[in-house]
Amino acid sequence: MRSELDVLLDKVDEQTLRADIRSQVERLRAKRTFGLVFESHLPERVRLPEHPLRVGVKVAYRDNTDSPAFEVLSITGEVVTLRKVRNPDGSSLSATQAAEVTDETSQVAALVVIADFGEPVFPGLRHLGSVERGGNKPAHIVIKGENHHVLEALQFTHAGKIDCVYIDPPYNSGARDWKYDNNYVDDTDAYRHSKWLAFMERRLLLAKRLLNPADSVLIVTIDEKEYLRLGLLLEQVFPGCKVQMVSTLINPASVARAGAFGRSDEYIFIVSIGTGGPQRVRLNREWVSAKGRTHTGNIRWDLLRRSGESAARKDSPGCFYAIYVDPTGPTIAKVGEALAEGQAVPDSLKGCVAVLPIRKDGTEGRWQWTPSTLRRRLEQGRVRITGSKTKGFVVSILKDGEFRKITRGEFQVTGTNPDGSLIVDDVETATVLAIPGSQWRTSSHDATQYGSRMLTDTLIPGRKFPFPKSLYAVEDTIRFFVNDKPDAVVLDFFGGSGTTVHAVARLNRQDGGRRQAILVTNNEVSAAEADALRAKGLRRGAPQWEALGIFEYITRPRVTAAITGRTPGGDPIKGDYKFTDVFPMAEGFEENVEFFELTYLDAEVVELDIAFSGVAPLLWLRAGGRGPIIGESLDAAGRRKPYAWTEAYGVLFNPDRWRTFVGNRRESASTAFVVTDSQTTFAGIASELPGTLDVVRLYENYLTTFAINWGYL
Repeated sequence: MRSELDVLLDKVDEQTLRADIRSQVERLRAKRTFGLVFESHLPERVRLPEHPLRVGVKVAYRDNTDSPAFEVLSITGEVVTLRKVRNPDGSSLSATQAAEVTDETSQVAALVVIADFGEPVFPGLRHLGSVERGGNKPAHIVIKGENHHVLEALQFTHAGKIDCVYIDPPYNSGARDWKYDNNYVDDTDAYRHSKWLAFMERRLLLAKRLLNPADSVLIVTIDEKEYLRLGLLLEQVFPGCKVQMVSTLINPASVARAGAFGRSDEYIFIVSIGTGGPQRVRLNREWVSAKGRTHTGNIRWDLLRRSGESAARKDSPGCFYAIYVDPTGPTIAKVGEALAEGQAVPDSLKGCVAVLPIRKDGTEGRWQWTPSTLRRRLEQGRVRITGSKTKGFVVSILKDGEFRKITRGEFQVTGTNPDGSLIVDDVETATVLAIPGSQWRTSSHDATQYGSRMLTDTLIPGRKFPFPKSLYAVEDTIRFFVNDKPDAVVLDFFGGSGTTVHAVARLNRQDGGRRQAILVTNNEVSAAEADALRAKGLRRGAPQWEALGIFEYITRPRVTAAITGRTPGGDPIKGDYKFTDVFPMAEGFEENVEFFELTYLDAEVVELDIAFSGVAPLLWLRAGGRGPIIGESLDAAGRRKPYAWTEAYGVLFNPDRWRTFVGNRRESASTAFVVTDSQTTFAGIASELPGTLDVVRLYENYLTTFAINWGYL
């Protein structure tokens, strides 16, 4: 597999110079033995069977996976004149090759448009259908398309708006389970790890632009084949962010492996961006043990005297002072000031015992709080006295974290003790509010029971998908990061069987949230299915082929079944959901879903305002994806509309009607789009709209977004 440097070197015509440069490059490569080293392979290309054939586009032969790349020179009827511009491996033609190129002709039906990642594309969306059961709630979005290009499209609609990215990318097992440059990657490919890293890096860089920089999280699941390289890649793409890895049990029975330990777990990488991080949620005892002092179900009192490191008087002289205890309570009568250096005996107070932070070995320790802090928290009921005059008194405290449990209502205060300390009810110990450790061993995450069998036996009977995640595993993982965000936007651009939409719907049902999932998947068939279909004389794009693709055969039917409570055959889904929220699966969810297909638009057509229907869903998405889509710029009589408003957004088609547009703005609208070629006109109209409104100029903003070479910034 060739790298970017190899491609550039091919452009050096002088053979000796090219050889000398290549020699020096190889020497440098040999010295790069630190960090994550991989070739950023070029090109990674995608075939676009829906893209119209036009003069100037690049194409390949549809039925040849090793086809060179050609430029379309002319189209006459069904005959296309082509000129070869790249070799099958993606490299540019050498000067000698270019001189020998002769134009050739082909039929339109034999060709497919291709695009290198990094080349500007102008995406649109075609509406494929809806599920409407959620009233005015934002719709979940399921997009059929190449995920790199969908991520580029989302730069226009969701830059900096995503709260959580959850992805389950190809594990690069070598089993021909993913494609690079339109070819399945298997274990005989010497560059498969390098290809996988290049593939992932491009998508992570785009996802990074979508995540809220102030507070968001990226979650990536992986197994042992790529977890080491993935960890380094995440550190490289997200410098300065906290990266943590969790091990989770997904198969209690283990998968036997000859000469090796059976595989029973996989890994979850979590990248915390800004203040993003896991929150305490209610968990059962499979998650956290009742042993020890951390998750007993009781409020925890800690000793005021510091233990462990930095626990000596000299480490914090201001925390060596006397606490005067009235033994008749016992209660704290007075908190003294810090003793002067060298002073070991405090002043006496009549009727009281002076308690100092003396350690068990008789040496001078220190309290955790200063005198002023102790006095303040004594008034809050956060200080408790136990013991006696003969055995000695012990001072205990409620630290900030424990006290917050009370102020949040997790524990109820029922009174105070004679010493003024709070009396708190214990809570049910079968569940506990907690952030668990990094080893997850919970039965609900069994991928066989609650992934494969739930999908194939229950939701879409008879349809199989390789290694779907447990619904409850995805739900639990996302919950840690959006539990306090009822309007969170969750993105999954390796959408697979649609589990993420299903999981977010469950989270919404549990707390009445309006979270929105955006799920992206292609419509590829498996390698074995592709071979079988070709043997029947079929090719990609044929109805029989497309019907077996992931989106059409698995994702869309599964999401529809989950929301409606009915199988693709129309039967009520049998069985009940389990664990956190138990109810019949046939009830479905009060949610909305919109299905789209990624399309490719002509920039000139967009600029001339004659491709509005292709751009329209992107405008709706940018405005939050709720309510109806303003889908057409013309009315029923074919006349151009002056403007249109919904509860979520508006579009001004005729700038001369701006006063009426501004006057009829809906209070609930968050976004306004103004179609004008004039920056001055746009600025004037924008100044008349509230400053809280996202005002966007069309089509300049759209075109500028995608003219940038996103793939290699």
